[in-house]
Amino acid sequence: MIAVTYVVGLILALAAACALYRVARGPSILDRVLAVDVILAIIGAALATRMVVTGNLDNLVFLVVASVVGFVGSVAVARFVTDRK
Repeated sequence: MIAVTYVVGLILALAAACALYRVARGPSILDRVLAVDVILAIIGAALATRMVVTGNLDNLVFLVVASVVGFVGSVAVARFVTDRK
């Protein structure tokens, strides 16, 4: 189980690095918003992984809050962009 945890952590770290690169280099605001949404999903996956490894649900509230913030933020930006065009 420890090896799987390290592999998952490595994959999540690589995904976060790629998303941070897209935030820094993204040619448009939509690319940056999507990358931030991916980072929030990665944070959620890391919290879920930690909950599975430790066996407790202490971070469940943070997981739900991160998911809701990501969803509301994406919807708000999508509405802003569609209203602008």
